[in-house]
Amino acid sequence: MIENEDRIIQEEKIQEKIDEDGNKWRKVYFGYRVHFQNSLKECQELAKEMGTEIKVEEIDPAGFPCFNGKGEKMYRIWIKEKKK
Repeated sequence: MIENEDRIIQEEKIQEKIDEDGNKWRKVYFGYRVHFQNSLKECQELAKEMGTEIKVEEIDPAGFPCFNGKGEKMYRIWIKEKKK
């Protein structure tokens, strides 16, 4: 398996995280450029309707196909799960 495929597989495995306060966050988007901007707007609207929060995380694009050396920024969008 080549390095680029490894990076994609790693990213697909990242689906949730727990913050320092014990809150669970679900990854709802991973990508860049105009797709990121569109998804961010949609996630902001969804979070508002759900009464929750979103976080944006910039990630290092190294190892992803088509990104090496191009100066692109990649992002994850996380939505906070409501406590039951």
